[in-house]
Amino acid sequence: MEQENKQGLLKQLWDGRGLIWKLAKNDFKTRYAGSYLGIIWAFVQPVITVLVYWLVFEKGFSAKPEMFASGLEIPFVVYLTSGLVPWFYFSEAVTHSTNALVEYNYLVKKVIFQISILPAVKVVAACFIHAFFLGVLYLICLLYGIAPHPAHLQLFYYSFCMMALVLAVSYTFSSVVIFFRDLSQIVSIALQIGMWATPIMWSVANLEGHPRLLFLFRLNPLYYVVMGYRKALFEHAWFFEDWKMTLYFWGVTAVLSLLGKWVFGRLRPHFADVL
Repeated sequence: MEQENKQGLLKQLWDGRGLIWKLAKNDFKTRYAGSYLGIIWAFVQPVITVLVYWLVFEKGFSAKPEMFASGLEIPFVVYLTSGLVPWFYFSEAVTHSTNALVEYNYLVKKVIFQISILPAVKVVAACFIHAFFLGVLYLICLLYGIAPHPAHLQLFYYSFCMMALVLAVSYTFSSVVIFFRDLSQIVSIALQIGMWATPIMWSVANLEGHPRLLFLFRLNPLYYVVMGYRKALFEHAWFFEDWKMTLYFWGVTAVLSLLGKWVFGRLRPHFADVL
């Protein structure tokens, strides 16, 4: 364990990438083991959620199509899906990675096991569903006449941004939840608030007359990701064009990573005693 502590966290993750991949696949499969439909349930719930929001907002509240700076008018269902797809990943990955060490407590108690990879296992496991919904999102865009463009490849970049952000916070959350189990409920509530604090089902155009309020919403790191999805898909804008937001996002992610590494390192010697 002492030797492992001397290694950088990134090196530990890289060295354990093969094990992370195997555990992530097993985690995804066993999560729905025993049910008749198996892993199909993993895809059913998000699909139903999208349909419900679409019916409520577009049919019930008569939500209008969104107009982008490029002059392109986007149907609300496409606008909605482009925001929900990254949010589904973030929400699932944060929820499961928060409880990673508690769930794998039998591995945490093993002296020879590199427990620093466990939060990463949950982050990678959430990618399987996300990859499916990226395909669904792109198919919807094609059906609504949005032609393929090289800028669309940035969806992989913004997906990586989410993985990095979730991994950064997961080490703090997964470490603290061992000693303060109520954190899981706090995270769940925070995610509910965060969904509405992110421009997923509403447009930032509504805040044009409120620059201070818009500034506060832009402080949310997920603002960068969700808007990045939409700009890449609908405006064909590249991430480096808004270099200030890009630097801000990676700066916040770096700070959260350092905090997570510090918290994990300080609390780690006590994990086995509490679990």
